[in-house]
Amino acid sequence: MQASVKWHHDNTFVGISGSGHAVVFDGNKDGSTAPSPMEMVLMAAGACSSVDVVSILKKARQQVLGCEVKLSGERADTVPKVFTKLHLHFEVTGISLSEKQVERAVQLSADKYCSVSIMLSGSVAITHSFSVKPADINMPAE
Repeated sequence: MQASVKWHHDNTFVGISGSGHAVVFDGNKDGSTAPSPMEMVLMAAGACSSVDVVSILKKARQQVLGCEVKLSGERADTVPKVFTKLHLHFEVTGISLSEKQVERAVQLSADKYCSVSIMLSGSVAITHSFSVKPADINMPAE
């Protein structure tokens, strides 16, 4: 896997993934125009885990219609201001979802599949929780 990050201006950088996708990073504290690198790490953990949870639920033939993960992170007070704690709370919406299956999907992601959070777990305390919401009948499938 390869990527590049190029300085654009001020504290703004553009990353280009090996697959050709561009992402803007902004290191400015005030007036930023894009997520900071640490915000990207936090979102990457959420995205990675969400991919797992949705995939596992679909394979379990669950009628999942929505999945949102709300992330919170605590950072060290001193430099380097690394993450010390992360919490991922999954809000899964669907039709007749099994709470047991959602719990299993979140646990499998945390313990076995999510490369990002498993990599971070070597130095960061990571916790997970979830809630299951019945689908609004008018909610379109994603």
